[in-house]
Amino acid sequence: MPRCDWAGPEDIYIDYHDTEWGMPQTDSRALWEALMLEAFQSGLSWITILRKRENFRRAFDGFDPHKIANWGEDDIARLLDDTGIIRHRGKISATITSAQAYQRIEARIGFAKFAWSYVDSAPLQPQRCGLSDVPAKTALSEQLSKDLKKAGFKFCGPTVVYAWMQASGMVNDHVTTCARHAECRALAPAATRALIR
Repeated sequence: MPRCDWAGPEDIYIDYHDTEWGMPQTDSRALWEALMLEAFQSGLSWITILRKRENFRRAFDGFDPHKIANWGEDDIARLLDDTGIIRHRGKISATITSAQAYQRIEARIGFAKFAWSYVDSAPLQPQRCGLSDVPAKTALSEQLSKDLKKAGFKFCGPTVVYAWMQASGMVNDHVTTCARHAECRALAPAATRALIR
């Protein structure tokens, strides 16, 4: 089937494109996991994260922010010894800090509602003809980045945030010639309806 140019050649990349990327994600924990993985990806290629994603999930206790929020130096040291993940002290420490920020937002409004409020609880539907039309960041991702940082998140610059918005379906950035563009567009209303209630 026709795909976005970046989808391949490895099967793990193609599968991610075909089944996950751009699908509207409305589960708070899953959204937080996606943002944390985008933060770890900063400065690296996404394929590196995909190859290590299951290792990350094991090392980070299934990306349960309520558990991670209580971690300390012993946990950081353990993770710095884990060759299955990206061993970056700043990013590991930021994940703990971001788990604490997540808890505050989740208790106040719900992390998913918070994130999706930036697109009025409905995925943006730009019409991108090719990869060169897809921006690295937008004014909206810059605003969301600022607000996340204000809330206590780290490693969430506007480029990281826009990649997260794309991956989580807040923006349907599959190019118009990609079969997934129309599929994600059709699924969007049902996927986000509960957030509007």
